[in-house]
Amino acid sequence: MAFSALNSTPQRADGGELCPSCGQLHQAVDNHLYNFQDEVDDELMCNICLQPLLQPVDTPCGHTYCYRCLESFLQDSDFCPMDREPLTFPSCRKSTLLVRNLLDKLIVFCPFHPDCLLTMQRCELEGHLQNRCPGLRKYQAKMVEEKCQQDQKKEEAPLEPEASSPCGETFFDIDAILSMDSEYSSVTPMVPWTSPEPGLVNPAFEETDEDCILNLSTSDLTRGNNLVAETVIVEISRDNPDKELGMRIVGGKDTPLGNIVVQEVHQDTPLGMDGKVAPGDHVLEVNGVNISNVTHSQAISLLRHAGPVLQLVILQEKGFLNKPPQDDSPIPSRAGEIVHVTLMKKDRLQPLGIKLIRKAGKAGIFILDLLDGGLAAKNGKLSQNDKVLSINGQDLRQGTPETAAQIIQTSESRVHFVVLRTRGSPTMEMETDCSSSRPSRSSGNNGTSNHISLSHGNSPAPISVPQWKPELGYYPRPLAFYKDPPAGFLSQERTITIRKDVKESLGITIGGGREGKHSVPIYVTSVQPVGCLCRDSRIQRGIILLSINGIDLTSLSYQEAVTVLKSQAASTIIVLKALDILVPAMSLEPWAGVRESPMEYGQSWSPLWLAWLGLPSALHLCQDVVLHKDTEESWGFSIVGGFEASKGNQPFFIKTIVPGTPAFRDRRLKCGDEIVAVNGTPATGMSNGQLIPMLKELRNRVALTVVSWPGSLV
Repeated sequence: MAFSALNSTPQRADGGELCPSCGQLHQAVDNHLYNFQDEVDDELMCNICLQPLLQPVDTPCGHTYCYRCLESFLQDSDFCPMDREPLTFPSCRKSTLLVRNLLDKLIVFCPFHPDCLLTMQRCELEGHLQNRCPGLRKYQAKMVEEKCQQDQKKEEAPLEPEASSPCGETFFDIDAILSMDSEYSSVTPMVPWTSPEPGLVNPAFEETDEDCILNLSTSDLTRGNNLVAETVIVEISRDNPDKELGMRIVGGKDTPLGNIVVQEVHQDTPLGMDGKVAPGDHVLEVNGVNISNVTHSQAISLLRHAGPVLQLVILQEKGFLNKPPQDDSPIPSRAGEIVHVTLMKKDRLQPLGIKLIRKAGKAGIFILDLLDGGLAAKNGKLSQNDKVLSINGQDLRQGTPETAAQIIQTSESRVHFVVLRTRGSPTMEMETDCSSSRPSRSSGNNGTSNHISLSHGNSPAPISVPQWKPELGYYPRPLAFYKDPPAGFLSQERTITIRKDVKESLGITIGGGREGKHSVPIYVTSVQPVGCLCRDSRIQRGIILLSINGIDLTSLSYQEAVTVLKSQAASTIIVLKALDILVPAMSLEPWAGVRESPMEYGQSWSPLWLAWLGLPSALHLCQDVVLHKDTEESWGFSIVGGFEASKGNQPFFIKTIVPGTPAFRDRRLKCGDEIVAVNGTPATGMSNGQLIPMLKELRNRVALTVVSWPGSLV
C-alpha cells in the first residue's frame, strides 16, 4: 500500500518548472506528482517508480508499468524488471480502459494547500489548475511580487516628488520618471506555465471536456500572456433574508458549465449595491459550503436560504497580462464613464506628456495635467481628473505613479489606458431598458418576468394581433440549426378546455415575452386562488402558454400577450395550449423542493435556468453576434459542451468572458449563452475538439449565432 502525504506548497525537483498537469515542480521528462487522499492499492502501483501508475502499459508477461518509466528502463535493458523475461517496448500495449479509469478516479488534493482545500479525481486536477484554482492564482501573484522585489533591489531608484499642488496632492512627471535609465522598469515575467492562457487546448494531448479560452493568435504563444484571476470574499448583511440577493446564475455539475457562474447582477439589490460581484464570476463557496461541485438546484437552494448574513467566495478573472484592449469606445459605469484610449509612440522613449497625482484620501492615481504638444494632448481623448484604472491591461485601481511609469516604459509602441471619467460628459452612452414602458414591477426582476393579474373587468373587444416583428437582431432558430433537448429533458404539449362563467376571471399572472435582453415565451408565474384556472387545477406555475382560443402567444411581447388574454377572458369557453418542460430528476433530487421554495420573491418569480434548456428548438430566438479583433488578440471567451461518446450531444455554452477582450467589449454575449452556429455552420453534433479548431482558424472576424436564456434568480 502507498500513501502520498499532503504538502503545503508544490515541491521542487532540481531544475524543475511548474507542471500544468499536476501543479508540482519537476523536470519535464519526469512523471507527474500527486498528493493522494487515501492509500493506493499495491496493484495500482508501478514497480519502477513505486508510485501510482501513470499512462499504464502492459507487458506480454503480465506486468504493468508507467509508460515513461518502462520506456526509460528499456533504453538500457531488454528484459522485464519483475521477472527478467526478454522484453521490447513495441511489444507492450496500453492497459485496459477499466484500469485507466480506476487510476483516473483516485482522489487527490490540490497541491496549493492551504489556499485551495479542494479534492478531486486525478483526471480532473489539470482542468482545475488551469481554470479554477485560487491557490495557483495566489502562487503566481507571489512569484511575480518576489521577482519584482528582486529587480528593485538590483538598483534602488527612489522617486522624489516634482512638485506639490496647493491642496497637498503629490504629483509626478511621468516623462521625467521614464527618462531614468534603470532596471526599475524591467518586464516582470509570470510563473512559467506551459499553456500561455489557462484552458488553451494543447493538440499534443487527448481531447478533454475542459473549457478553452479562445486565443486564436499564434504569436501569443511567445508573448507570455497570462490570464489573471483572484478569489474575493464578499459578505452581505440583510435585514430581510427572504428578499432576493439580486443576481442570476447559470451552471452546475449537472450541466456542461460545471461551475456556478454569475450571469447578471441587478442594481438596487444587496449584491448590486455592494458592487463586488460581477457577471462572469464563479461562485466557489456559500457560507463556508463548497458549491464548486453541486447541481444547479442545490446551489439555488443554498443561496436562497443563506440567512441574514451571506458570505460568498468568488473567483474573478481580471484579464490577460500584457494584452491591451483595442477598443477606444466608452462603456457606461455606475460611477461614471469608462473610456479606453490607445496612444501610439513612435519609439520606446517618446514622452506621453502626462502628469499623474495621488489624491489625499482616495485610492489610485489621477491625471493632473496633459502637457501642451505632448502625445496625450494631441490625441485629445484623455482629460484632467480622469482616474487611471489600468494601463496595458494591468490593474492600477490601487496603483501608484511609479507603477504606471514602469508599465509605460516597458511598452514598445502601444500604450492603452482605461480611465474612469465622472458623469456629465456629453459623449456618454447610456444603456436604455427596452422594457421601461411596462407596468411597475420589483427591481430585481430586471425585465425578465412581468406580471399582471388577468382578471375580467372592462375587457376590450376582440383584437387582431399584429404580425410578429421580432426585436432588431433576433429571429426564430432556423430549421438547419434545430437540435434535440439534452439527455433527460422532455417537453409535453397539452390542450386544456375550460367552461366558465362570462364574468369569471382567468386568475393567473404571467411573465416573459419576446422583447428585452432575454426573449422567452409567455409563462405562468402564479395561479391565484380565485378564477377558472385555479378551479380547473391543470395549469401550474412555470407552464408555458402557447395559445388561447386559437390565438398564438409564442411570438408576442408581454403587453401583447396581456391584451390577448384579457380579451379572451370574456369567453365562456377557454381553449389553452400549454407546454410542460420536464427537468431531469437528478437535477432536482434530493432538492426537489427548490421549485416550490417559499422564497417566492413576490412578482419576480421565473423558471430555473435549467428549465429553458429543455425548450423545443421551434421556440428559440437566435441573435447573431459579430466580433472583430486584431490578429494578436484573443476572442476572450471560453466554451464547454459538445458531443461526447459517454454523454451524447450537449449544447455548447459560453462559460467565461475575459475582461479587456473583444467578447467583453461587445457586451452582448453572456455566460450561459448557447452557441448555435459559427459563421453559419451549425454547432449541433460537433465535439469540443471540432469546434475549437474551427474558431481558431478565424483570425479577425467571427459571427456567432447564440441563444440566451435568463439565469436563475436568487
